[in-house]
Amino acid sequence: MDRQFCVAPMMDRTDRHERFFLRCLSKKAYLYTEMINANAVLFGNQNELLKFNECEHPLAIQLGGNDPIKLSEAATISESYGYDEINLNIGCPSTKVQNGDFGAILMKNPNLVAKCVKAIKNKVNIPVSVKCRIGVDDMDEKKDLNTFIKKVSDSGCEVFIVHARKAWLKGLSPKENRNIPPLNYERVYKLKDEFPHLEIIINGGLENIEDSKNHLTKVDGVMMGRKAYENPFQLTKVDHLFYGMPFLSKTRKEVLLKMIPYIIQQHRAGVKINLISRHFIGLTKGTRFAKKIRSSLTNLNALKEPEKKLIQIANQLS
Repeated sequence: MDRQFCVAPMMDRTDRHERFFLRCLSKKAYLYTEMINANAVLFGNQNELLKFNECEHPLAIQLGGNDPIKLSEAATISESYGYDEINLNIGCPSTKVQNGDFGAILMKNPNLVAKCVKAIKNKVNIPVSVKCRIGVDDMDEKKDLNTFIKKVSDSGCEVFIVHARKAWLKGLSPKENRNIPPLNYERVYKLKDEFPHLEIIINGGLENIEDSKNHLTKVDGVMMGRKAYENPFQLTKVDHLFYGMPFLSKTRKEVLLKMIPYIIQQHRAGVKINLISRHFIGLTKGTRFAKKIRSSLTNLNALKEPEKKLIQIANQLS
């Protein structure tokens, strides 16, 4: 798998509609689902949780949990649905996730993470990766991070996506944990030097495509999160800049027109249009009629002929 450019798993963001939209912008970007709790996979509506469009490949599913058996069973089910990779969330600092004893808090227990990875590896034939931080709370960013990476990689994990910030489990909200702890890209670069046989993907604070590519001189790939969601049109450059494909000039209008058949098909299947259109409001960023278009996109459900309105909106984009 080529993970030179990845779009981060984001709760309430990277669902199947968002990922279909991202595929209209880039064919090569490596995509990830939202974090899905292993219990939800085992005991919830599997088809609703796990179904996706074939165009979304390459696509990884991110699982959350701390029980090796449950995670391995959820991974087996996910593999049967056709996902290309199992990613284990060891980076989310939310209170809800902490209360479930998974996410970033597991960085304090590398032995358990190693057991989870090993259990998954024993059940699936697709790659298993871990997304983590450079540390949690008072963990030493050098010694403790190295211990974590060593133990988890010894269990069979060869791909680490590292958010270049610590997570503070008390006193900071998830949003603050994405901004307040200082970025330490150098620590992630050093991690690649110390573990050259591992695939290291850097995450955190990446704002634009061009600058992100500079990290590839130090690590194997980059992962962009919020800025990919807030300003998605920049992803039209990914295939050319990161993967050497011929540059295909696209307009925002062309991207939205490409989305319309999907939107209408999903709407006829019972999906509310706003559940799809909310994901590409960022497509209007910097356009002349951005405010008017955003208003129009949020009021499509009640229309008898939403396709006509969507075409009108597309024609307002350049």
